[in-house]
Amino acid sequence: MKFWDWIKSNFERGSVLTRLIYINLGLFIIVRVLMGIIILAGGNADVILNWLAMPAGFSALITRPWTVVSYMFLHYSFLHILFNLIALYWFGHLFTRFLTGNNLFSVYMLGGLSGAAIYFAAYNLLPFLMVDKANAMVLGASASIYAVLVAVAFIVPNYEIYIPFISRVKIKWLAIAFIVLDLISLLAGQNMGGHIAHFGGTVFGYVYAVQHKQGNDITRWFEKLVLSFVSLFKQKPKMHVSYKRASGKKRPETDMEYNARKKAKQDEINRILDKVSTSGYGSLTKREKEILFKSSNKR
Repeated sequence: MKFWDWIKSNFERGSVLTRLIYINLGLFIIVRVLMGIIILAGGNADVILNWLAMPAGFSALITRPWTVVSYMFLHYSFLHILFNLIALYWFGHLFTRFLTGNNLFSVYMLGGLSGAAIYFAAYNLLPFLMVDKANAMVLGASASIYAVLVAVAFIVPNYEIYIPFISRVKIKWLAIAFIVLDLISLLAGQNMGGHIAHFGGTVFGYVYAVQHKQGNDITRWFEKLVLSFVSLFKQKPKMHVSYKRASGKKRPETDMEYNARKKAKQDEINRILDKVSTSGYGSLTKREKEILFKSSNKR
């Protein structure tokens, strides 16, 4: 019970990245346990995967609409989830150095949904894929991870990361290398459905980055939708109204003042990110580095 309490505490207090990793890992464990039970009972364990993976055919998808979300947290083998979680941790941690945890969640989810949309369209519009759509399924977090990687790579393209046994590499070249390798695998006919979904995540990550550089957050609507949904399950605190005499203390901020202060702060962070993108991290002043560091720690 103490172990479960520890898991629960870490999930509740952890960052968005920690929670995404926990969800992926938790679902993997649950699915593997259920598959083991079904096998011991003499049944077909694939029924679990069929229930959670996203099918390519419309008739199957309409009966399991939740799979457009569940597929992006579902993994089949240990190596599959191991490599995906390593990539998610690495690129997700880099993402949250420059953007917020809420941005990470939105890009992860919308990148995965974009991957699902491209995958579904390809199997229902391209003749050479349509012949396999009755049995085709897609699963895994890769499309979402590609969206995260490509987004941060095009927002701060000249940011350098150290790759063991190689050297320091600008993140834009790392992202391009991943995309090229994915295209090679696609053309070779290896896991075509998965690589098509990766393409959907890649496109969303690029569009997000381009819009972000222009000052537009195309995920804001999704973030508001999620927050509204979550608020339905939160118990609203009872409001107590009290009146105090005026004192020398500073009056509370109005909503307008608060929003103006937050906007000015975000504009300053965006200016610093643009400077990193064009001139590199080393061009920042000590104050600018402190602002960027403090903003990343609060996410």
